[in-house]
Amino acid sequence: MLIRQLSIPGSNVTTIPETATLEEAIKLLEETGFRCVPVLDQSGKIFRGNIYKMHIYRHKANGGDMNLPVTHLLKNATKYVHINSSFFKIFFMIKDLPYITVLDENNHFYGILTHSTLIDLLQQSWSLDQGSFVLTIASPGERGDLANISKLINRHCSIMSCITLDVQRENMVRRIIMTLEPGLTQETVDEVSRSLDRKGYKVVQIEDLHND
Repeated sequence: MLIRQLSIPGSNVTTIPETATLEEAIKLLEETGFRCVPVLDQSGKIFRGNIYKMHIYRHKANGGDMNLPVTHLLKNATKYVHINSSFFKIFFMIKDLPYITVLDENNHFYGILTHSTLIDLLQQSWSLDQGSFVLTIASPGERGDLANISKLINRHCSIMSCITLDVQRENMVRRIIMTLEPGLTQETVDEVSRSLDRKGYKVVQIEDLHND
């Protein structure tokens, strides 16, 4: 459901048919300013891949035939997710892509989910616009650390968001990033830091979201 809500539906996406030539594709890309666009079959339902402006320019510079169909330079044919896919799958698929193609339950082109939309979602999940301070906390990575750290902080204030890093690494300090509720003073944050330090959790960085 989240993927459906975040995606741009196909009716609002600029696409190009697989029968179009490279000359027609580069004209469309130049007019729209897009880095690439999805290529669909003649029915407009089946995703064939993406056509990139960069690859067409390179083809043309090397004396390539611009009357060839766009399928000659198709890329990312397998780079897509389904509308009911796990949301976390997107992060492994999109990487350096400007967008990831979304298919519906019938494997038909539904739309795209852009890279910038994912970044905006992460910003919202970290409560950067509403929080006061962000703490980066180092822990030994032992069982119960997250619960203990949360309990210590909740004695002083509320936690608006939390993310853990380094969870795939062995024998390393884990980093926990927590955004704290709005309206906190520096004195309260310092007390939180001291409480954590007494229990063996080092606050390695404090960011003031209103002054940084």
